[in-house]
Amino acid sequence: MRVFIKIISSCVFGGLALQANAAVELNGELIQGALMRAQVQPGTQVFLNDEPLKVNAQGEFAFGFARQAELEQMLKLVYPDGLTELKPLKLKTQQYKIQNITGISKKIMKPDPKAQARAAKDSKQVKAARAQFTASDAFNQDFIWPLTGRISGVYGSQRIYNGKPGTPHYGVDVAAKTGTVVVAPADGVISLSVSDMFYSGGTMIIDHGYGVSSSFLHLSKLYVKQGDVVKQGDKVAEVGSTGRSTGPHLDWRINWYQMRLDPTTIVPSMKSVMAKSKVK
Repeated sequence: MRVFIKIISSCVFGGLALQANAAVELNGELIQGALMRAQVQPGTQVFLNDEPLKVNAQGEFAFGFARQAELEQMLKLVYPDGLTELKPLKLKTQQYKIQNITGISKKIMKPDPKAQARAAKDSKQVKAARAQFTASDAFNQDFIWPLTGRISGVYGSQRIYNGKPGTPHYGVDVAAKTGTVVVAPADGVISLSVSDMFYSGGTMIIDHGYGVSSSFLHLSKLYVKQGDVVKQGDKVAEVGSTGRSTGPHLDWRINWYQMRLDPTTIVPSMKSVMAKSKVK
């Protein structure tokens, strides 16, 4: 569900001349972990905490807030006429869950040097896929769930494997039987399609443009290859339990370049989607 926040200003701030009655529309909730889509007057330059953002010809752009992002953020807009506007953004704190998982094999918990080298190679491929920029406007679509079902894992949760704290979980897990079809949540280009990575097993990344990408982990089957163009709703893969997984599920992740974000910030709640499907 889209949440639009229109910020309007007509004053002098910090000694800078501001554009009277100018506005930026923010699509999303100002909260840690959120992916934001936004629009300004075409031709406007945009900066987030002094870092330049890429803006398309229609004035649309994307940015995100990391899991532990500072609650005070700043957008700077430089309008075509040269005037500059500063827009403070106040984020809400995200609450994260702790999850205990047992039964992970020692081989996975403490991989041998050969496995570590393989995992490092996998990570390099994933980072390269997420780092690329394409000018597709698909990032601004209304995203859909790539799979519906019971949510078994949430973004930002701290997982404890066999009693040992691991890194936070950066996706949303949807439990489903092996072989359940996964669809593209929005248009895009396949930037990575690998059937067997050490940690994530069958792994796919869809580039939606302007730094926004979807990652699917633990897949049992991949229907598409790197370079393929997909449309929202296209069948792209099947659920599995490959790699570091304790059971069949889809691990869906959203990135803005290397920043790992919460997929649930850009789709309707799973509860509402499943309720609607029952009505049909």
